[in-house]
Amino acid sequence: MSPNDPALRSFIDVPADCDFPIQNLPYGVFSTAANPKPRAGVAIGDVILDLAVIESAGLLPKISRPGVFGEATLNAFMASGPRTWAGVREAISKLLRHDEATLRDNAELRQNAFVARKDAKLHLPLRVSAFTDFYSSKEHATNAGTMIRGPENALQANWLHIPIAYNSRANTIVVDGTPVRRPLGQIKGPDHPSPIFTACRRLDFELEMAAVVGQPTTMGEYISVDQAQASIFGFVLLNDWSARDIQAWEYVPLGPFMAKAFATTIGAWIVPAEALEPFRVHGPKQDPEPLPYLRQKGPMNYDLNLQVDLTPAGASQATTITRTNFSYMYWSSAQQLAHHTSSGCAMSVGDVLGSGTISGPEKSQRGSMLELSWGGKEPMTLDDGSVRSFLEDGDTVTFRGWCQGKGYRVGFGTAAGTITPAANPPE
Repeated sequence: MSPNDPALRSFIDVPADCDFPIQNLPYGVFSTAANPKPRAGVAIGDVILDLAVIESAGLLPKISRPGVFGEATLNAFMASGPRTWAGVREAISKLLRHDEATLRDNAELRQNAFVARKDAKLHLPLRVSAFTDFYSSKEHATNAGTMIRGPENALQANWLHIPIAYNSRANTIVVDGTPVRRPLGQIKGPDHPSPIFTACRRLDFELEMAAVVGQPTTMGEYISVDQAQASIFGFVLLNDWSARDIQAWEYVPLGPFMAKAFATTIGAWIVPAEALEPFRVHGPKQDPEPLPYLRQKGPMNYDLNLQVDLTPAGASQATTITRTNFSYMYWSSAQQLAHHTSSGCAMSVGDVLGSGTISGPEKSQRGSMLELSWGGKEPMTLDDGSVRSFLEDGDTVTFRGWCQGKGYRVGFGTAAGTITPAANPPE
């Protein structure tokens, strides 16, 4: 049976609304109080299957570099290539099936191999080689452009021809749950003759997904859209926090810099691209037709539900402020990766490609507070009665994402961060 078969059942109990059924099998890196060494695991229901234990027991296919699941990142496993990814996922799926006795009936092995998710500490699952942030939602680009240049010039002339992006910072990518300090920077008000150096006053989130590159490319060569699709190991939730007021002053003429460099949060679980195959759909019609090197032969987007919750400091309940879908993206992840290599730019295992803010056509589907509050002109009221245009200290933003199957969901867990006060500026 295919690991994606909706009929599959595990001997691990998995409720229908759990993100981690047997059809998912996302990879992460974890440790425990009993064993503080970070190692690789797969989430299934409310537990984590320790892949280092399973590998040591000889229950996984041979990998060219033994012991990869005992390492503190997934990079070595990703480097082993798509055939290995598929073989390992198939072996894990078989071990977890309700009618397979190898793990189910071995009490000692089960005791050593499973860890309750609530008892595990989750780590950044990969060593991020580089981080590129795209700008590929037509709705988001139109909204942002309208606020800056007016509706007649919302999209720049190149936007419908090329996946727009900039190279961002890899060393400030942090895992789900890591606090985010409000950044300092230069801000210049429209009525002020010169800038000041102060704490960001218009702090925002950006709802994104990220493709994780699992195969390298060679400098000087480029790959096709189909080859790019095959090179993507998996996908992860991504929040590219944004300091809107700092960005407004600095972005001319070279684009975002410090306003986008202070923190980016990703989820702890990388969902394999293979697990998302049943949910592939066509994206929006691309008009004009892209140049030949960017043309797609089939559906390259995903029917992936996304949700943003905002919990104010001291509040007992979150307010859901956005519900949207990854399928709205104008440029697919495969097109983004193919374009990234088109100049001969080399890609590395562990490169992270942020999709860009994901917005839909309705106001409730906007993927940033910049859009939801329309630049602060339309503040939103949360369920506890508090009002927000941008994020305040103590606010917690939580992303969730899932593909809905028949009787199961393939989910991503969460990508959450709480805003902490800015540092004291230097004298």
